[in-house]
Amino acid sequence: MVWYATRLLILSFLASFFVACLPSNIGGDFRYHNHRIDLATVDELYRFLTYHEKRYPLISAHRGGPSEGFPENALETFENNFRRQPLIIECDIRSTKDDVLVLMHDETLDRTTTGSGRLRDIEFSALKKLKLKDPAGNVTSYRIPTLDETLQWGAGKVIFTLDVKRDVPYVAVIDAIRRNKAEAYCVIITYSADQAATVHQLAPDVMISASIRSASDLLRLNDRNIPDNRLVAFVGTREADQALYDLLHGHGILCILGTTGNLDKQAAARGDTVYTAFVERGADILSTDRPLEAGRALQSYRIKNKLTSSFIK
Repeated sequence: MVWYATRLLILSFLASFFVACLPSNIGGDFRYHNHRIDLATVDELYRFLTYHEKRYPLISAHRGGPSEGFPENALETFENNFRRQPLIIECDIRSTKDDVLVLMHDETLDRTTTGSGRLRDIEFSALKKLKLKDPAGNVTSYRIPTLDETLQWGAGKVIFTLDVKRDVPYVAVIDAIRRNKAEAYCVIITYSADQAATVHQLAPDVMISASIRSASDLLRLNDRNIPDNRLVAFVGTREADQALYDLLHGHGILCILGTTGNLDKQAAARGDTVYTAFVERGADILSTDRPLEAGRALQSYRIKNKLTSSFIK
């Protein structure tokens, strides 16, 4: 009887030890150890974001990936998602009355904060007193971050794609990138060839996310002398034609597919392997409102295809 009890105790210990040794990305909470995108120079950013056959597909967390208890465009939300996987963070930049650059999607404060009114009409000193709300409208203890705070937090951790809102001059954002030595992990989002050309003229070394939905869109960017290795292509919120994926990949340009909206809903209804199919058909970066689920699917894809990167640490 004593021998039987001892055997059960040993088996229980071994089972516990085995479970503890399982990779942290299997089942349950999706986390694994190599989640930092560690880029020291802008040349390393170019190399990491240039297409090749063994490219490392990534998730871009739309507005930072808000969820219950975690507001959009908040550093705490960024940290919550960064701890789970290598991550691109898409965030929105606006300016206060006294020209402090902060993260905020809407023109007004009402939906996402405890304040009200137009952000552009409020000085930063008043803004600091407000608290952010999560997607359900619950008030959190988190505050509106400045762009400077955000760039300082992200060094050696993530890549940012910066969505610069209309009332914010590109030069102010570029100054912040320079001030924080963040060129190696920032991409500025543009929506037209003219906007892309403006950014490139102001900062020829800074990478640009450009809307490219046809061969003519790429030609317009080439006509403005923007090098291919300064570009990532946003191909839209519907899957691109194979010919467009092939064209962009032939130029070494990675493709961002926006799954926010219908494609995220499709994955939620049919299963998260839908995300893997997007990558198999040509997408390289998925901009999603479901970073946890999409990230889990992409990690399985990376393991299956033995995809690694020296920049993921």
